[in-house]
Order: sequence, then structure tokens, then C-alpha cells
Amino acid sequence: MAAACHLRSGSLPSKSHPLAASVEEQLTRLKAPSGSIFNKLGALKDLYERVDDLFQLPVTQQALSHEHQDKCLEEMLDGSLRLLDVCGTTRDVFSQMKECVQELESSLRRKRAAESSIENEVQAYTNSRKRLSKVISKCSGNLKRMEKKCIALSLNKDSDLVVVVSMLKEVEEISLMVFQSLLSFVSLSKARSRYAGWSIVSKLLLSRQIPCQAQAYASEVENMDVELLNLIGKTSTSLVEMQNVLKGLEALDSTIQQTEEELECIYRRLLKSRVSLLNMSNY
Repeated sequence: MAAACHLRSGSLPSKSHPLAASVEEQLTRLKAPSGSIFNKLGALKDLYERVDDLFQLPVTQQALSHEHQDKCLEEMLDGSLRLLDVCGTTRDVFSQMKECVQELESSLRRKRAAESSIENEVQAYTNSRKRLSKVISKCSGNLKRMEKKCIALSLNKDSDLVVVVSMLKEVEEISLMVFQSLLSFVSLSKARSRYAGWSIVSKLLLSRQIPCQAQAYASEVENMDVELLNLIGKTSTSLVEMQNVLKGLEALDSTIQQTEEELECIYRRLLKSRVSLLNMSNY
């Protein structure tokens, strides 16, 4: 939602305004080096609600709907579209990941003999993950291009909208970072195993862009990968091993489901903010 424009208005929210302060508070939560990924998603959801409240202020609407602010609104609309696109893609990736997990869980439950190999089922799951990783890789490339677009900001220091526009720029930047972190957790990198052709830890997970506190989420995916990887090549799978795998898959399915629901809420709030911007452009 960043914008490169020169604006003036007499009574726009400053940092001391309750709504502006609330946006800053949520941004601080998202930057904090502690907290679970679900806390981050919750903070992101609250952030967009406060951003839309900011858009509903009459002074903001009047300023942005002014005939000389077309360029600014255009930049903001471009930013909102970028965020909608990446949020929608991230949501779809998690939906597909959930299908992969559920298909493996279902196929394992259908096996009649506990003392049998599950290599075929695990390999099918791995192949599905590889296809999904190609989608994630493409999305990650798009994210890098988006990050370059959202850094352009050229406002006069005395501009009355500098606070609002600067916050929107920061909102977009940190949102892209959170989405990229989520995508990296379900991504597979190049082969490090002669069996499955996947890496236990995604290269993106080690990137400085990924918050350390979010690695707990990745560990749940990673631990499941490790457990499955250890079963490949075995001629039989014990009942205990099968139960452990199914228990892990159930937990992972639940986590992915929660993430998908949070992403759906975030998508709806992003869409609401975009509608507010479109309404201002039509004034």
C-alpha cells in the first residue's frame, strides 16, 4: 500500500491519533522477536482492521479523494492488489498442503496390515509436495519483485499525509514478510536425501527474513517430514510407528486448518480495505 506522492491536508491523523497509534502498536507486535506464528497472524488481522478504520475517517477520505491525489490513490490501490494476490496465493497453498496431508492420512488408514511398508504412500505424498513447492517457488519470486515495488516512497517532510502513507508502506512490507515466512514452512528445497528428494529444513527458513519465533511452526512440518523420511525403504512399518505417523498427521492437519482460517479472515479484511480505497477513488 505504499505510495509515491505529494499531499497536503490540514487535519489528517498524526502519530498521536488513537487510530494511528493503534496501527503502530500492531506493527510493533509483528516486529517483536517473540510470539507464535498464530499471534503474528492475529496481529496482522487486527492491523488490517485498524487500517480500514483509518480509511473511514472523513478527513482521510476527503484528502485521498481530492482531485489532485489520483496518483496517491493509484499507488495505494496497486499495493492493496499486491497484498490480496499474495494472501490469496498463500491461502491456496495451505489449502493444497492440507489436501496432501489428508490424502496421506486417509491412505494410511486404509491399509489393512500394520506390519507392511508405507513407502508408496509416502512417495505419493512427497510427489504432491514437490509439485506444490514449484508453486511456492514461483510465488516467492513474485514476492521479491513486490518487495522492490513497495519500497518507493517520495513524500515531502512537511506533507500532512506522510504519517499515514508511511504506515501503509510499512504495513505492506511486513505483510509480505509474514506471507513469505508462511510459504517457506511448507516448501521443499533441493534433494538432501537419496530417497525422497527433499530437504528437512527449507533454505528459506534459514533466511534472515524469517522470524526466529516462527520456526516452531516450521518444526511441526519438519518433524513430520523427518518421521516419514525414516520410514522410506523399510520393508515393514510397526503398529506403533503407524500410530505415531497418524497422530503427527492429525496435529499437522489441525495446524494447517487454523492457518487457512486465519488467512481467510485476513483476505476478507484486505478486500474490505481495498473496497474503501475504491470508494474514495470514485468520490
